[in-house]
Amino acid sequence: MNRLHRRFWALAGTAEPVVTFTNEAGVLPSALAAGELALGAVACAASAAGELAAARGVPRPAVLVDGRRTSAAFRSDQLFRLDGQPVDGFAALSGFWPTAGGWVRTHANYPHHRHRLLQALGLPPGAGTTELRRSLGATCAHEVEDRVTAAGGICVAVRSESAWREHAQAAAVDGLPLVSWAQVGDATPRELPPMPGDPLLPAHGMRVLDLTRVIAGPVATRTLALLGADVLRVDSPQLPEIAWQHLDTGMGKRSTLLDLGRAPGRRTLERLVDSADVVVTGYRPGALGRFGLDAPSLAARRPGLIVADLSAWGPAGPWSGRRGFDSIVQAATGIALAEATDGTPGRLPAQALDHATGYLLAAGILVAAVRQLHDGGTLHVHAHLARTAHWLLAHRDGRPQHLLSPEGVLRERQSPTGRLRYPAPAVQISGGPDDWLGVGGPWGADPPAWRTPA
Repeated sequence: MNRLHRRFWALAGTAEPVVTFTNEAGVLPSALAAGELALGAVACAASAAGELAAARGVPRPAVLVDGRRTSAAFRSDQLFRLDGQPVDGFAALSGFWPTAGGWVRTHANYPHHRHRLLQALGLPPGAGTTELRRSLGATCAHEVEDRVTAAGGICVAVRSESAWREHAQAAAVDGLPLVSWAQVGDATPRELPPMPGDPLLPAHGMRVLDLTRVIAGPVATRTLALLGADVLRVDSPQLPEIAWQHLDTGMGKRSTLLDLGRAPGRRTLERLVDSADVVVTGYRPGALGRFGLDAPSLAARRPGLIVADLSAWGPAGPWSGRRGFDSIVQAATGIALAEATDGTPGRLPAQALDHATGYLLAAGILVAAVRQLHDGGTLHVHAHLARTAHWLLAHRDGRPQHLLSPEGVLRERQSPTGRLRYPAPAVQISGGPDDWLGVGGPWGADPPAWRTPA
């Protein structure tokens, strides 16, 4: 019995589907139940795919969750190779730093976040780790958090779980479900074209507009692409993506660039929305509202849409509008100290909050599609990194385990950007796909159009 899987289906109000788990030990060894989180999140996505296949008229496929595949998929950034070369997961100024009072965790992988971090601390643009360490060592952790956040950068004071529980944002997160569904408009029941039989693709015929970045959102849409959806990711040309990160999380998808600050870009996006089945957003709450990409505006524009969104901290509470990443949420909520082993903050064996939330959001979208086939409606699906973190904090493990080897579950393929090595998909259903149709597509290289006309 996986507690996350059981909780998800209880929230969905549906009997828990049968899932076969194998190789459950050593998925993500940690003090917390990170392995169970990973297995459960993948199981949610896979079993929801099976439910959608059954709702479309085929026998319900068996669902298998293999710990070896799950472990590798959650550590894809560590295992990814481009032309045989590994990648750097974090920039030099991203990490844990001691201050005059406590620790902080910074995130400066993107150039604009690096610039804001240095600017907030009064450091020159070319400052490195020595200058950053010296500056932080003269200031208290909470003061650094406030200054960097006010400048639009990303930094949190490292808190214990008990200290986090005293924060107003923790109470707001506790008020959120792990995944939520809400009907935000009326629409006739969804109709989808017949599915191909080999492989079984439960999301075939669904058009997914991907307005997400980094890991959690792209993992969700990458999962939908694996299952047959036509996924088009849209980015701003003013916010370049980290190249290897796009390749890692862009499997099976296409990528285009639109400048929403200009009328032609907005009109093109509106045309895409008008023929989409799903819109997935992964920016901080409110960031896309000025473009009419908030749930109420999208529901009014496109009845029958599934609007799915995720954020770091959720839609409520004093931090609801803040930026955040997996490592930042781990540090703020107490996970980093729970995983500490030598007196310094620790971390989970993978960016497990990102990956797990991505699979949970994909599962939520698939459940929403099942509901629409039966009852119609315009549906809004939520998932959030901090809420996933709260589930993890409530479930401990602590058993000494050896990390599963990725041997036998890594793939190598030539792609338009080079030879890729990457983990095989973690989501498996009988008769379903065993790899993405395409990999290695360059960022922003595709036209802003669906594969097939409406």
